[in-house]
Amino acid sequence: MKGLALVYTMRKALAQNPNLLRTLLGLSFTLIFMLSYAVYGATVSPSYYLYETNADITVHEEIEPTRIYQEDQNQTTWTWSIPADGTNLTWVNLSAFELSNGAEVRLINGAGLYSHPLLGAENADGFSCRESCQKNNSHSLIAEDGGDITIYSLTSTDPARRSNGTVYAQTPEGALIKAQQAIEYEHAPSLIRVEIIEAGNRTTEPSMTIVTVNEAFSSIAPFSVDAATEFLWALAAVAGCFSMVLIPSFTVYWAANAKEKRDAVKLAESESEIKDALNDTDDELQKS
Repeated sequence: MKGLALVYTMRKALAQNPNLLRTLLGLSFTLIFMLSYAVYGATVSPSYYLYETNADITVHEEIEPTRIYQEDQNQTTWTWSIPADGTNLTWVNLSAFELSNGAEVRLINGAGLYSHPLLGAENADGFSCRESCQKNNSHSLIAEDGGDITIYSLTSTDPARRSNGTVYAQTPEGALIKAQQAIEYEHAPSLIRVEIIEAGNRTTEPSMTIVTVNEAFSSIAPFSVDAATEFLWALAAVAGCFSMVLIPSFTVYWAANAKEKRDAVKLAESESEIKDALNDTDDELQKS
């Protein structure tokens, strides 16, 4: 019933206003042009800028440890001190090898580091370091059945400080300032201390490697896409949306016109039949 009411309303409106079709067409093309121009303008004049960083990766290895044996606890502690560069320091990753069963590995920094067992894991679907990582001065793991241990850590959970990023600004100069401010950071104190605690009087030192990453500003450029392609896609999308609205209206209009023509033909035929009948009646009256 609602559909019939809509058809009736459209037929009535179109019958009362013969210029409605031209109005709908004009409004449709005007809106398509305005929206397409807006998309095109946003494409060629963006306010988003992409900046890139250069990652300086330093591998700290072959550092001689200090061995401490505590006879009262019957355990051996191996310690390493790594003077990392704190300028724009982002990642501090520890890898320990050839560990004894039950060995405890500690990553220590006075300024604090963010870490979590799932950080850097390949199967960490849905993991967010910003939500789950804990900032502590010391992070530790226990070696089970010996083997190797890796601890990944970050100096900040803000993704803008590492691996490129995006800023919003009205001018290139403003974007440059925002990008440099997002990256600029000094992690102090930057000294990294590693401790490996093993049970018993151990004389064979385990292997340890620290990898630090410092990222510096490299370049910045406006976000850009293929304007012609995006304009065509936008135009097609807008035209498709309006077609969904206009096609039913035009269908009703054309159906109403076709019915009116059929009604006009039937009316003309009826008038012709009535006229012929009247003429026959007049002829018979004249003959009588």
